[in-house]
Amino acid sequence: MIPKLVESVAAFPRTGMLAALLLAGLVGTANAADIAKGGTLYATHCATCHGANGRPVMPGTPDFRRMQGLMRPDMQLLNSIRAGKGTMPAYFGVLRDREILDIVAYLRTLS
Repeated sequence: MIPKLVESVAAFPRTGMLAALLLAGLVGTANAADIAKGGTLYATHCATCHGANGRPVMPGTPDFRRMQGLMRPDMQLLNSIRAGKGTMPAYFGVLRDREILDIVAYLRTLS
């Protein structure tokens, strides 16, 4: 892959270099979730129903200390939080995706 990328840069100096920079930018954009920020956001938006320590306050709410509902990939949890379910409101437009992923990372520390 890299030799072909180098060849394309040589053949098309401007577009090839731009493509290489964009590819490098996409590869390097992953950020680790901020568990501390997730804890603060959880306390503000989630703890009223889900409990300060993940033990549910409302009936039918998952017990995060037992990892109920958390045995799914982060992106699936992100979509669930965005959309809401039952009495849980949708957080699309309220929290940014990065903030939701911070909350998910915090939830995984509760067990």
